[in-house]
Amino acid sequence: MTASLEHLNVTVPDPDRTASMLEDLFGWHIRWSGAALGGGRTIHIGTETGYVALYAPPRQTGPGGSSYATTGGLNHIGVVVDDLGAVEAKVKARGLTPTNHGDYEPGRRFYFDDPDGLEFEVVSYD
Repeated sequence: MTASLEHLNVTVPDPDRTASMLEDLFGWHIRWSGAALGGGRTIHIGTETGYVALYAPPRQTGPGGSSYATTGGLNHIGVVVDDLGAVEAKVKARGLTPTNHGDYEPGRRFYFDDPDGLEFEVVSYD
């Protein structure tokens, strides 16, 4: 049996803002939106086979404590794209800064931080 990742769940202060960014950068769509754990709200955004759940608790806290109340509580989110240059141009157009560019076998990559401190790694295997 082969397993595949269906989703990951991250805490963000404004799921609508983050979903809008992910729609623009990666062409993803909202799969579901609604009430969530403890009176919070979640948006599921991605493709037909996988997504990121953007969770906002009813009350925000700073770093530490429960991962469901911590913005940016993971290392980074890796996304594979067909056209690395086109996505990098969109990242820059949003006022975000691509960093840590690298070419390696078998692909190329860069990173960027979103406005809430979530780090994304964008990879292309051309």
